Amino acid sequence: MDFAKIASIFETLRLSPPSKLTLLHGHEFTLRHYPFTPPDVDTLILNIDSVELANQVRTVLLAAYAGSHIVWIVESGQKKEENLERFGMETLSYPVSLFIPSLEEGTSFESFAEIVAHLRAPDGCPWDKEQTHQTLRKHLLEESYEALSAIDAGDVQGMREEFGDLLLQIILNAQIASEVKDFNMTEVVKHIYDKIVRRHPHVFGDLKLDSVDGVLQNWEKLKEKERSGKKREKGILDGVPAALPALNQAQEYQERAARIGFDWRQIEDVLDKVREEIEEIKTAENPQQVKEELGDLFFVLVNLARWRDVDAESALRETNLKFKRRFAYVEKRAQEGGRNLSDMTLEEMDAFWNEAKKSGI
Repeated sequence: MDFAKIASIFETLRLSPPSKLTLLHGHEFTLRHYPFTPPDVDTLILNIDSVELANQVRTVLLAAYAGSHIVWIVESGQKKEENLERFGMETLSYPVSLFIPSLEEGTSFESFAEIVAHLRAPDGCPWDKEQTHQTLRKHLLEESYEALSAIDAGDVQGMREEFGDLLLQIILNAQIASEVKDFNMTEVVKHIYDKIVRRHPHVFGDLKLDSVDGVLQNWEKLKEKERSGKKREKGILDGVPAALPALNQAQEYQERAARIGFDWRQIEDVLDKVREEIEEIKTAENPQQVKEELGDLFFVLVNLARWRDVDAESALRETNLKFKRRFAYVEKRAQEGGRNLSDMTLEEMDAFWNEAKKSGI
């Protein structure tokens, strides 16, 4: 490591070398897609020797830093201040070095894990110290649904907030596990890292797959192989969480079965099955039969959604939201007329409903 060169760079920057510094070589970014340095630590990248490499460095850094983030370019003993999004777009005499000042405290995964661990420490929060996996279960479920609501609403700011709340639940559960020596966050990350690499041989290996269907079929083959290597073999559908909403669960069952060839041959067969189930509902003789036939109908409708590349749960949630909006319009119109909904006829309410439809609500 050329300490003299590093010292010279900081002399050019007129900065004292920071107590914490990530030091990288430009060519380490060649095959990267995400920065491999915590953003709350200053970073110095040496020997960026071409415009192509500069563009690659910029692209990778923009995955974690704002384009407006100020960086310093050291070129031939001179320094230049620039917005990160402009780095590599101006004429430079390569090679150059790039100094990226740290972001504010709390912008790295490690700093977040630290404050969660602090919450559980002796001098932490009484509420957090009392939590267990079981007491946090309801919060994990609530945060998951709130994240889904933000996604369904297309609320970008809401998604950012809810994903953070969801991350808190994951880190907090991992911290609890680490305290009793069950596992730690490093093991959680390593396990999913290895699984992603193992199940994507078409990305990280030599396997050639040309379609999404091919990827999914190979995914099921890999999971089947993993299951067979365990002492207690599980079935293809056993990995689907029992707590999933019924529509999600049905679609996941069907998708997993379809990947190994258990599927209708054409969509017309699915439509025929829909008609068949409707007729069976008509001829059902008691409440139990009606319940069973309705369940069969729901299940085959989910299959129809899958054949048309529609997420059944999302489709129903969107329809629920649409119903809520239109019914709220009916309530509003009734209030404007000084009426109670309970005093109105179905025809009167339906007229307001049609108004809502025509207005695009």
